[in-house]
Amino acid sequence: MASDVDTAPLVGRADTTAALRSALLDDVAPGQTAAVFLTGESGVGKTRLLAETVEHLRDAGALVLTGTCLDIGDASPLHPLRQALRRLDADLTEARTSSAVRGLLQVFDEETPGPDGAGALLERVSRGLHLVAGGRPLVLVLDDLQWVDRSTRQLLLYLLAGLGDLQLSVLAAIRAESLQGAHPLRRVLTELRRLRSVRVVDLAPLDRAGTDELAAAIVGAPLAPEAADQLWQRSGGNPFVVEELARDLRDGHDGLSDTLREVFLARVDALPQPAHAVVHAVAAGVEPVEHWLLAQVVRLPEEQLIEAVREAVAHRLLVGADDGYRLRHRLVAEVLAHELLPAERAALHRRYAEALTSATAELHQARLAHHWRLAGEPARALPAAMAAAREAERLHGYAEAHRHWSAALSLATTPPAVLPDGGRPEPVEVDRAELLTHAAESAHHCGEHARALALLEELAADPAGPPTCALHIRRARYLAAAGRSAPAEAEYRRVLAAADCTPRERATAAARLAELLLHLGRYAEAGDQAREALRLAAEVEGTATEVVLASSALGFSEAYLEDPDAGLAVMRKALDTAERSGRPEDVACAYLHLAELLTGPLNILEEGVVVARRGAERVAELGLGRTWETRLLAIATNGLFRVGQWAEAEKVVAAALRHRPSGADAVELLLARCRLSVGYGDVEASDRDLEAVATVLAGGGARHVLPMLILRAGLAMWQGRHDLARQAVQRGLTESRSDDVIVLATLAWHGLRAEAEASASRTVEVDPNAVRRLREVVDRVAAKSGKAGAPVRYVADGFLALCAAELSRLDDGRGDPELWARAATEWDRRNHPYPAAYSRLRQAEALLGRRSRLATAGKLLRQAHGTAQALGAVPLSEEIRTLAGRARVALDEGPAAARPAPRPRAAAPAAPAVDELVVLTAREREVLAAVAEGLTNREIGQRLFISERTIGVHVSHIFDKLQVRTRVQASAIFLRNRADQH
Repeated sequence: MASDVDTAPLVGRADTTAALRSALLDDVAPGQTAAVFLTGESGVGKTRLLAETVEHLRDAGALVLTGTCLDIGDASPLHPLRQALRRLDADLTEARTSSAVRGLLQVFDEETPGPDGAGALLERVSRGLHLVAGGRPLVLVLDDLQWVDRSTRQLLLYLLAGLGDLQLSVLAAIRAESLQGAHPLRRVLTELRRLRSVRVVDLAPLDRAGTDELAAAIVGAPLAPEAADQLWQRSGGNPFVVEELARDLRDGHDGLSDTLREVFLARVDALPQPAHAVVHAVAAGVEPVEHWLLAQVVRLPEEQLIEAVREAVAHRLLVGADDGYRLRHRLVAEVLAHELLPAERAALHRRYAEALTSATAELHQARLAHHWRLAGEPARALPAAMAAAREAERLHGYAEAHRHWSAALSLATTPPAVLPDGGRPEPVEVDRAELLTHAAESAHHCGEHARALALLEELAADPAGPPTCALHIRRARYLAAAGRSAPAEAEYRRVLAAADCTPRERATAAARLAELLLHLGRYAEAGDQAREALRLAAEVEGTATEVVLASSALGFSEAYLEDPDAGLAVMRKALDTAERSGRPEDVACAYLHLAELLTGPLNILEEGVVVARRGAERVAELGLGRTWETRLLAIATNGLFRVGQWAEAEKVVAAALRHRPSGADAVELLLARCRLSVGYGDVEASDRDLEAVATVLAGGGARHVLPMLILRAGLAMWQGRHDLARQAVQRGLTESRSDDVIVLATLAWHGLRAEAEASASRTVEVDPNAVRRLREVVDRVAAKSGKAGAPVRYVADGFLALCAAELSRLDDGRGDPELWARAATEWDRRNHPYPAAYSRLRQAEALLGRRSRLATAGKLLRQAHGTAQALGAVPLSEEIRTLAGRARVALDEGPAAARPAPRPRAAAPAAPAVDELVVLTAREREVLAAVAEGLTNREIGQRLFISERTIGVHVSHIFDKLQVRTRVQASAIFLRNRADQH
């Protein structure tokens, strides 16, 4: 079965193709025979694979005969071989071979009477094939072997048994579902399997990656995640089905194509009646359908049921496993849904529901709700849906809980259907406000933020809904999660200002407002609000959540503004409190703020990444994968970016995006991915992510505006659009209310760099007012950072060094090399390779502009280039190469520049052209030095005052960067480079 195979690539079969060539040609000794029988369901790609293999075999010098069996029984003896010879004769130009082919064809036209006629014919065919081969390897390729005639079966047995004195290989494709009962080919295959040279290969459907690749090739672009998921589930990886569905997607066709419908209906209709009933029943069930449940639904005697299931499995419609039966293709359920009358479908679902209800030990509320609903009895489905939702919440399955609560809301308003006896069931009384409350909260937890807000508005309009203050708090939570921080802040302040709110509500609003202010970078306000929240919480029983939120905000504020050690202690205590309380959102919040503090203001990057990833694993266990896990992974991505582990950061962000987050969670992740794209120079991807972020932030997401504008400015500068970079920076200075001196210093650096670049390129006039404003911001940041904690000052000083160096470019047009040297040193100390490499580029540029220390400038360019290459920072690498080209400085190109391989020691004590350790951060060099001393990870951790696990992460990164596998190899590189430097 094929579907426009000429337009669809062969996907996921490279290993199989190579194995077939090896078995049929490479591993076949002279005078020997071999065979591969390729089995598989219809549409799995047997014919396509045969065609591809034929091309490979011909390219390798084999003579290939290709024929197809006909579905006409034994009416045409030896038809596939005769067809193959005619095809070969039509293609041949060599007279000798053509004569042998025609001679063999003449053999088939001669009568061979008598009892020995069949044996004589086989001998003559064998001799004829020997002449046709002419000393070349001969491969006979047969398609649709399930329809093979008796004479061809006998010929295969004769030849493959080695009776024909012929070197021959056979490749044949068999439709697996056709080999049922007493099919004669089954006996032939059984006999042939005894031969060591014969293999039977079952061609499996494509895996998920292959399915996505094939669909993307047909559609012309990668599918959206939802469409890809649906196509995978519907197709089961069958290439023919994938192609048909992908073409429907590409051409905008809805529903199921007539081709697919006819294919599957034909396969189902070919079943005996009991097997037909079994497939219909499984199609209506919730997979897997257990055997005992299927028995009660189809109501067949046990032996007859087993035989019917066996038939359905043999026809490749069902798959059996220990836990029950599944359809091989979910499309079968779609096809069969239209073949039953509504009453028949309802009866099937009613039998499922009754069977599940009677078997209490096997009761599954979600399945029960599903079947009662489709049986037309919403009153019986509603309690089951609510029970299923509560069970999902208990297990932290918030996406499932939201689905069940939404189903319950729908069932509560569905009129009951007429029962088989003509009556109607009694309606169930239900509290709609309770349903709305649960549905909104579960939507919030699983990341459906817009849905949560919509349900909340319905709840607010319900007379039985919660009090006003509780609604304000809930609305603020949902708005903040959706990335709309400004209206969220207003909602919290309404609660604190209202006279009729309870003490608990005030404590909750104060704690959550403190956490929101923390996200907005207003650390002083967050600290004050957190203290107030803790005071209010102390007056109310059962406020563990409020204590966790307020303590996290207070600890962050203190660590940033005052005492880092004291603040960290408060935050670690908040995490312990959260773990003891066991509330998932509390645990997630505590991990989030601790990881943010470590990877951001405190610059303890390695530990921060470890905390973020550990927290992501923990909250995933608690059912918050789409929301809090994605935010924690975004923090890990940012930390990995700063330490130069960009490839690892890519893997982390890709894994997080599989959750398809929304709202603020999506913004965090998109910004993290965009940071990588800007560094890599992927303009299209950066623009796409920034546009998506801007769309979400249109609803009032102040906390993400500055990071977005910084990235927009950085991208614009690499594009040479210095005017756009200026606009982004100036907008950020206007809109910012943040106390975060690090973010403000970063913004100021981008602004000064944009003006300096504009001056150097002479594409845009320098804006004196913008420069003056940026100088004021730098002075303000310097003053504010002096009052912050020491780690915060430490990071801010690095950006202030960049600002001072950029100002020197504006002052004299060339830049001060000493200021750039200081900036490079500052960022080396902070383990940030990217700004360090940028600073070396500018230092070299300043030296070359002064025509002084040219050798030093060359060395700086090579160091910067090595770092940029290792990171994959394409725009930075290109700018370095451009400057090096103008200065005629030789750079080591290619992968060796990024990750230098160990080189043999030179006879002369010359320094290496490229420092092999240039790809390592300062911290990684410290760890490697300790490794070279023979210390264990625990001993290194004790020496450097960091955890043993963090040391393990460092060692893994060192091995990756140096391309080694053992500590001995890494130590050898370290000692060699240290010796070369002395």
